[in-house]
Amino acid sequence: MWNEPYLETCCRSALHRLTLVGPHGRPPGLADQPCLERLKTMGLATTGPDGRYAITPAGRTRHGSEVLRKAG
Repeated sequence: MWNEPYLETCCRSALHRLTLVGPHGRPPGLADQPCLERLKTMGLATTGPDGRYAITPAGRTRHGSEVLRKAG
């Protein structure tokens, strides 16, 4: 049974971008900041001391199951 909160398409895209930037993270103030904040409240992202968003281990797991899942 599905028990995880739904991720809007824009938030799935933001989660994917977090995987692409790696340890550098994404700076605040970009167009996807509302999604990054939502991901942060869900424990899928975090912010560092410089305010940049980075993916968490839970975010990597969710990315693998929801963004990278195979159609099928």
